[in-house]
Amino acid sequence: MGLPVDLGEVFRIAKDMKAVSDVPVSVSVIIDDSAPGDLAAHVRAAFASTNAHTRVTVTYLDAGYVPGEVRDDFAVIVAGASLEVGALAAKIRAHSVPVMVVTDDPSSVSRRSHEAGEEIPVADIVAPVKLKGALEEKAASLIPALRAKVDDVTGSDVVPLNEDTFKLLYQRMGEWIITTCAEKKLTLALAFPFVRRPLANDAISATAMQNAAVGFVPILPGADMPIMTLNQMKMVLQIATAYGQPLDANRVKELAFVLGGAFLARNIARAGAKLIPFAGWIISGAVGFAATEAMGRAAVEYFEAGGDIVGIAQVVQTARDGAMDAASAAAKTPVGRKMADVMADSVPAVAKAVSGKRDA
Repeated sequence: MGLPVDLGEVFRIAKDMKAVSDVPVSVSVIIDDSAPGDLAAHVRAAFASTNAHTRVTVTYLDAGYVPGEVRDDFAVIVAGASLEVGALAAKIRAHSVPVMVVTDDPSSVSRRSHEAGEEIPVADIVAPVKLKGALEEKAASLIPALRAKVDDVTGSDVVPLNEDTFKLLYQRMGEWIITTCAEKKLTLALAFPFVRRPLANDAISATAMQNAAVGFVPILPGADMPIMTLNQMKMVLQIATAYGQPLDANRVKELAFVLGGAFLARNIARAGAKLIPFAGWIISGAVGFAATEAMGRAAVEYFEAGGDIVGIAQVVQTARDGAMDAASAAAKTPVGRKMADVMADSVPAVAKAVSGKRDA
C-alpha cells in the first residue's frame, strides 16, 4: 500500500517555498525624532536583515521622505509626538502602500491624527498594549473591513518599555505584517526573524482548522487521510522555510515517508469510525485538529531551540502520535459524544464549505 499523499505534490510545494527566498522585499522605516530612543532603536534592529534581496531604508520624519518615490511592500512609522504622523501615513497609503504606525502611546497618536483630520486606521496602530473590549477583537483580527475610525484606541497612556513589552511589540508587528502582506508573508518571515513565530502560529491555526473540517466531513473511511497528511506536510514545510531551513529533496522525501507512512499505519484501524453516524465525524475532526496543532507547535519549539531540518520528521511524528491518541480518547467520552450531537446539524454546512460547493 502506497503513501496516502502524492509525493510529487509534496515536492512541488517544497519547490515553491524554496523560491520565496529570491523574492525582493522593500521596506521604509521612518522615525519621528520625538519618538522614544529605545522604541526607535528596537524597531530599527527588528528590520535589520542579511537577506540579499531585502532593502530596508531608514530615514527621519523631517528628512524629506517622499511617499511613492520607492515602491515599498510596506512602510513603518515610529511615532512620537509629531502632528505630521497621520498626514504622512495618509500620503503613503495614497500610493497603495500599507503603513504600520508603531508607538508606545497609541491613544495619543490616534487622538492627534483625528484632530489633524488624518485618521490612522486602528488596525495600523501597533503597540505593546492589550486593547480593550470590542476594539481588541478588531485590532487582533487585522482584517481590512475592520479598519474603522476610532477616537480612543486604548484607555492606557504611555506603555512602559521593557523586555516583556518589546516581545509583545514584535509579536504585534509580525501579526500586522503577515495579515497586511499575506502574499509575501513567507518571504518577509525569512527576511525578518520577528515575523517567524506569528507566521508559524497563523499556519498552525489555519491548518488545524482545515483538518478538523476535513475530519467532520462524512466521506468514505480513510478518504480524508491524503488531504490531512498533505495539509500537515505543507504546514511543516512552511514553518521550516520561515525559519530558514533548506528544503533539499532528500529531507522532503524523508518527511513525506515518515509522516505519511505513520499516518497511514495508525489510522487504517480507525477509519471505520467514519461509519458511525456523527460520533465518527467528531472523533476524526478532533484527531485531525489536535494532531495538526501538536505537530506545528513541536516544529516551532524544535527550530527555535536550534534544531535543523535533519531531525524534524521524528519530532513532529512523535508530537502528532501523542495528540492523536489523546484526542481520540477524549472524543469518545460522554462530553465528546454530546459534542457530536451538537455537530450533527452543522456537518452538512462544513462539508459544503470544505468541498468548495456554493449555493446556487
